[in-house]
Amino acid sequence: MPDILHRISIDAPSQRVHDLIADTDGIALWWTGRPLTGDHAVGSGFGVCFGDADKPAAVMEVLTDTPDHVVWRVTEGPDSWIDTRISFTLRPREDGGTTLLFTHAGWQEAGEFMSGCSTNWGSYLTSLKTGAESGAFAAYPAGEISRWD
Repeated sequence: MPDILHRISIDAPSQRVHDLIADTDGIALWWTGRPLTGDHAVGSGFGVCFGDADKPAAVMEVLTDTPDHVVWRVTEGPDSWIDTRISFTLRPREDGGTTLLFTHAGWQEAGEFMSGCSTNWGSYLTSLKTGAESGAFAAYPAGEISRWD
């Protein structure tokens, strides 16, 4: 099964990066640009909405939340996303920064939709990076590069 992989160097402490990926308010800052539904706690789930939509575009169950590893399983959303896992592994660097290893794993097949998602993940992870470093986030819609209209 193909996976989306990204490696990002972030000039911010791991705790700051963790706070942004393991809290619904933090996730809204770098990804959705609007509040999430639900709760980011292991065994719970949260939904992400974009634009004016009232129904979540995707719902994730939180499988793991430790200081160096966060894992979500997609339970609702695009068919290609169902049962995929989104993980963030944080590696503190000696200079006080963080290396983020991102994986969106378990896709049934590579294709145009997966390619567009990979492009957008790269953009949103850049939003996470710049936001963690400077507070200048570029969440949706600014971070969306590949549109599906």
